[in-house]
Amino acid sequence: MSVITIQLGQCGNQVGREVFHAISKDLHSTHGLCSRKENDAYQAASKERFFSQEETGVPAARAVLVDMEPKVIGQTLSMALKSGSWKYDDQSHFCQKQGSGNNWANGYCVHGPKHKEVIMDLVQKEAEKCDRLSGFLTLLSMAGGTGSGLGAFVTESLRDAYPTLFLLNHVIWPYGLGETSDALLVHENDAIHKICAQLMNIKQISFQDVNQVIAHQLGSIFQPAYSSDGASQYSRSPLGDLMEALVPHPEFKMLGLRNIPQMSENSLAFSTFAWPGLLKHLRQMLIANAKMEEGIDWQVRPPLPGLPPSQKQSLNRTAHFNTSIANLITLRGKDVQTADLGGFRDPALYTSWLSVQDALAVWKTPRAFNKYEKSASLVSNSQFLLKPLDGVVAKAWKMFASKAYVHRYTKFGIEEEDFLDCFTTLEQVIASYSSL
Repeated sequence: MSVITIQLGQCGNQVGREVFHAISKDLHSTHGLCSRKENDAYQAASKERFFSQEETGVPAARAVLVDMEPKVIGQTLSMALKSGSWKYDDQSHFCQKQGSGNNWANGYCVHGPKHKEVIMDLVQKEAEKCDRLSGFLTLLSMAGGTGSGLGAFVTESLRDAYPTLFLLNHVIWPYGLGETSDALLVHENDAIHKICAQLMNIKQISFQDVNQVIAHQLGSIFQPAYSSDGASQYSRSPLGDLMEALVPHPEFKMLGLRNIPQMSENSLAFSTFAWPGLLKHLRQMLIANAKMEEGIDWQVRPPLPGLPPSQKQSLNRTAHFNTSIANLITLRGKDVQTADLGGFRDPALYTSWLSVQDALAVWKTPRAFNKYEKSASLVSNSQFLLKPLDGVVAKAWKMFASKAYVHRYTKFGIEEEDFLDCFTTLEQVIASYSSL
């Protein structure tokens, strides 16, 4: 089944371009780790998922590009075309010559309703190209910019127009969140910046470097994999399977992503990896809430079994233990069937109201991803975002209390009651995850 990517604003379009580039690069990589039949099945599943075949012979990304300024759209289209291996459909983009002025309310209340019909027509045309549609992946930033507010409006419009399809909202958390979506997959800019500096050894880090790391991590979970042992074909509903594995309750739908290993191509050529070491590090990254394998706090341990819930919560906060609701692990590459995931089946890692059998999903494929002989990705529904979310809400309350910038929202129809509703929603999210 196909996934349509909706690239929203400058950040969403730049990340989207890197995602399709990473997927195309992976499809054109030569791997001797699996049979030709296996590789052909992998490529066919990936192409159906992310590309439509054009008369020119160059695959076109299943995507709609949206921004309120033409510059980034033009750059995104031309850079994709230069790759020669894939492109965007020339008719699947929308832009204007006036941005939202970095004003969320302007984008949401003015530009969104004004241009809704044109944008949703583009989405419908893209959907009609799909034989089977799994759902939508929206890409956008939470930091504002040229598509500020418009992204939220488009996401709500997608939910209204396609209520039975899955909707995964991927957002970039700015340096220092989506009630409408089935789940919210969050990348933190600070964490990606550290990966670029410490793991990729990049001295002068650009936005493209950051976007390439994000794209690599997204590709590692969205490229085809077998969703169960003994499966004869790759997962046909990638978004549906992901939601089923990770969102057992609508009150909990904040997802984080970790990937291991991740390094520069120069270092990769001289590195070897074993599944026990990779999975040991990935497990500790999960429970200690580390975003990369360097600098993990190895002192964090799961709580002892049999503790009362209140005592367990208190100890978790003191020890900085990251409790999970559900985890999805994707393993790719050599000897993947020998990987021992026993460490992730420890009931102490999870909340008490879900069995380990329901809380852990594992996807596998012997086909390596890009140039990594072995790699593992972890999408987690856990407490990973509690601290930054709590900080953001506290800061927003102070700004709201002092009436900072409120007039810029009320000018376009956002009322103070709307702010209070948002605070209530976010504080409920914090309370829910804190109670795990």
